[in-house]
Amino acid sequence: MNILVVGGAGYIGGAVTDILQTTNHNTRVYDSLLYEESYRKPVEFIYGDVRDCERLEKQLEWADAVVWLAALVGDGACAINPQLSIEINQNTVRRLCENYNGRIIFTSTCSVYGAQDGILTEESPTQPLSVYAATKLAAEQHLQDKNALIFRLGTLFGVSDLFARLRLDLVVNVLTVRAAIEGELTVFGGEQFRPLMHVKDVARAIVDYIDTKYAGTYNLHRQNVRIVDLAYQVRNHFPDTVVTRTDIEFQDARNYRVCSDKARSQLGWRPTYSIDDGIIEIKELIETRRLKDVSNPRYANQAFLKQRVPELLHV
Repeated sequence: MNILVVGGAGYIGGAVTDILQTTNHNTRVYDSLLYEESYRKPVEFIYGDVRDCERLEKQLEWADAVVWLAALVGDGACAINPQLSIEINQNTVRRLCENYNGRIIFTSTCSVYGAQDGILTEESPTQPLSVYAATKLAAEQHLQDKNALIFRLGTLFGVSDLFARLRLDLVVNVLTVRAAIEGELTVFGGEQFRPLMHVKDVARAIVDYIDTKYAGTYNLHRQNVRIVDLAYQVRNHFPDTVVTRTDIEFQDARNYRVCSDKARSQLGWRPTYSIDDGIIEIKELIETRRLKDVSNPRYANQAFLKQRVPELLHV
């Protein structure tokens, strides 16, 4: 198959393209290099913005399947300019559906559920509480009548590949860096849950189910973890780290737990990487000085996009 990975130079895309290179598929990446200065992988690459309809449509004509990863990601990042987020996350997917009839793999987010009690399945009501979640849910709705497989992802962690930038605005990665650099973890409240999953497990699911007939919406996560429990799990790898927990009430709109039994039973999907695997990856990068400046804004979507939004508005 000819597979176009839109947003293939990003965090998930790095792992996806690595796995695709081990298959018989022909891979092409379409990306604007928002967070990168170059693309050095031995993969066919087309530089382009997803809002450039004419340029993108030429690539869609080539593709038997499209892996759509392009998006402004995260509550804070999308709140910087909601209209820009709607255009990139939502309207481009509508145009994809209007101009392409092939196979689509789309990454959404479990944050479409908002803050709810209980264990949430694909049948649970959605109540997005952020621009990010709302745009992803709207994009899902555009895909309902297409040959599309939609993955609602939990919070990711870990190292994607050797080229894509590391994200240090994800809770497992953040706590690991703080434990390694500061030796102290401060947890506000701590009772809020996150559904967690390694970025490489997402990539494996995307590649494994491209050339199948499965369609519809599936939650993907490894386990639901309380933030305070996660902090102590990180401390297991840094015994001298002090965990400080405050009783100050902390309202977190992303407090939710999900169920991925549908993916396990219907797709046969099984995650491979544990939370400890992700902690060890980040720890090694810091201890070997392969990660030099953890405060660099490019490692965090919101901090970096604050600098780039004016430029994006004029594309």
